[in-house]
Amino acid sequence: MTDAQDGFDAIVDGRRIGQITFVRVGGDKLIIDYTGVDPEYRNQNVGLLLVRCVAQYARVHHRRVITLCPFARAMFNRYAEFDDISVPLSMMERIPTSNLPGDPT
Repeated sequence: MTDAQDGFDAIVDGRRIGQITFVRVGGDKLIIDYTGVDPEYRNQNVGLLLVRCVAQYARVHHRRVITLCPFARAMFNRYAEFDDISVPLSMMERIPTSNLPGDPT
């Protein structure tokens, strides 16, 4: 895995086979907005490893995680290892929308 500024890449033989991206929100949260894995490498836990990289990043940087990406949301729902950093959907209403990506203000 390689660390990008706003995500991580899975690299095999110099080729990117997977990617996960996130956006920082405020000082204590981040949003996983995309996870993709090359079809040749699907069902080999590459996506899960990428999600785990973001989880570790979040823990080191004392951030909680909002999963807008459907794959990441499924992994957070499936594995209890992410419970400590997951932002429940019920808390979404407390996040100021002016900090979200694409906000024109």
